[in-house]
Amino acid sequence: MRNVRVHRVGEQIKKEMSRILQQELKDPRIGFVTVTGVDMTGDLQQATVYISVMGDDKQKMQSLEGLSKAKGFIRSELGKVIKLRHTPDLIFKFDESIEYGNKINELLKEVNRKKESGKEENNGDI
Repeated sequence: MRNVRVHRVGEQIKKEMSRILQQELKDPRIGFVTVTGVDMTGDLQQATVYISVMGDDKQKMQSLEGLSKAKGFIRSELGKVIKLRHTPDLIFKFDESIEYGNKINELLKEVNRKKESGKEENNGDI
């Protein structure tokens, strides 16, 4: 039963974090940031927030720095909306799964192109 509550709180934090990033934060360093997931500890004291940032590595680092500087503000906004005894400490991490998926997709496209070009060469020999 405890895991269900941890999951529900994590999903609520994900939803509110997205809203705060879109509507409340005015830091120009924070670019196009998407919250992809939130992992909560069992005691609800820490939340690892996984983010995806559009742009190059410099923009990603600037966004992460901006989020780290705004951590106190974000926690206070979360505390206003989510009624917990203690607002969890936020840890921001990049979600590499989207980039990894894109890389695999490109590799699959390349394999398919090679297969197609191999079929065309074989058809000419018959």
